Amino acid sequence: MTDTPPDRCDLLIVGGGINGAGIARDAAGRGLSVLLCEQDDLAAHTSSASTKLVHGGLRYLEQFDFRLVRKALKEREVLIAAAPHILKPLRFIMPYDSHLRPAWMIRTGLFLYDHLARRRYLPGSAGVGLRRHRAGHALQPRYRRCFVYSDGWADDARLVVLNALDARLRGAAILTRTRCEALAIQQGEWIATLRGARGSTQVRARAVVNAAGPWAASFLSQATSFAPQHAMRLVKGSHIVVRSLFAHSFAYIFQNRDKRVLFAIPYEREFTLLGTTDLDFTGDPAHPQIDAAEIDYLCTMANHYFRQQLKSTDVIWSYSGVRALLEDHAEPAAEVTRDYSLELSSVEPPLLSVFGGKLTTYRRLAEEALSKLLPHLKSRAPAWTARVPLPGGDLPGGRLSHLLRLIKRRYPFLPSSLRQRLTASYGSRVEKILAHATSLAELGKEVLPQLYEAEIRYLLREEWACTAQDILWRRSKLGLHLPAESAGVLDAWLRSQQLPESMHH
Repeated sequence: MTDTPPDRCDLLIVGGGINGAGIARDAAGRGLSVLLCEQDDLAAHTSSASTKLVHGGLRYLEQFDFRLVRKALKEREVLIAAAPHILKPLRFIMPYDSHLRPAWMIRTGLFLYDHLARRRYLPGSAGVGLRRHRAGHALQPRYRRCFVYSDGWADDARLVVLNALDARLRGAAILTRTRCEALAIQQGEWIATLRGARGSTQVRARAVVNAAGPWAASFLSQATSFAPQHAMRLVKGSHIVVRSLFAHSFAYIFQNRDKRVLFAIPYEREFTLLGTTDLDFTGDPAHPQIDAAEIDYLCTMANHYFRQQLKSTDVIWSYSGVRALLEDHAEPAAEVTRDYSLELSSVEPPLLSVFGGKLTTYRRLAEEALSKLLPHLKSRAPAWTARVPLPGGDLPGGRLSHLLRLIKRRYPFLPSSLRQRLTASYGSRVEKILAHATSLAELGKEVLPQLYEAEIRYLLREEWACTAQDILWRRSKLGLHLPAESAGVLDAWLRSQQLPESMHH
């Protein structure tokens, strides 16, 4: 379902990635009338192509970026509390390699990491022998010691959708597959020309946020007469997914001689996620592709640490995203700052552009964006998002395990794997899908294995899904578990349904 665009609003946000959705949620909760437009699907690009970590950024300590690390560490705790169904604590194993960094340096870094911000959910770091630790079995026998520390994992695309959903529940209009083609100033307001499936429309806005990610600079130059004050550096990060390389719930962080790190993360029960690369990028940000050299780099680095050796043919899925980073003339791309800058136009009405940023700090970025915009909008509404859960995040007792038990009692007919997937995806909103069902048959047709009509209709109605790609790769990761022809089957089913006009974009 798409929303109806208003004729006018307080705030128009261009871009439906994590920053745009986060700003929309914050602004709507402060009583502003908000319209967000996104040229594709929510989280269609950078925000679904991350390493899926909510983390302080241990390696940024080496760049002495203590301010960014502290900010990110504080946010890690806030986000885990806000959406415990799609964010969870993760313990990381860092094998010790004396050729790369001395042990005292790692211990000092981890001490800082433990103490730069208060921790409620995550245990601190420790040194551990690998011979007896179960995470040691998967590693090459030459690694005898490791350091263990905590960070968080997130379902990045669902995090974007939940922010957009909360924004809509608070009154915002969210238009996907709608492009902002032009901005002009008229009588002290912005006139925005938006083009969607039904043609173009004009909206008046008192302020505009440019949260177009990799398109932020080109949007400014094409839709307005402003030139960006910050130089952007587009950096491609690629990831590969292989069958599980280990049978436990720990993740790994490996150090490389080129000063990059490789994460190996347990993923979707049956897989291991490996990433990332950092390469300067000059192509179309809508279609970044992993290249053979990147696959080779990730496999080679994993093979240096794991007993099980990977070949390029072991790659089941890969994805690439383009991050728009602030150009700080760092060499190589891996060392470019992950902090953000908010650039407010010097003329009225205000236009705020977002440059840089990372998944972990999106909520803080949104608060800072609002603090810059509110004086222009004559509002003094206070910040609120640090203490309010995201949709589905109000779990009984704050724990997913409690919700799982409740759903098992209420819907005993659900197979265990389906119950776990639905609960971990939708949290307390799972009952909007299951409703009063007393059997699997009441969930409608099983369009694909474990994907029932009730869930598809929920995603179309509540979460802006339109295509099989939206459903199988962003609202879920069912695409990883299903045969290759599944997307065609689902798209055919979607076409066969005489969906109400309001569900079409």
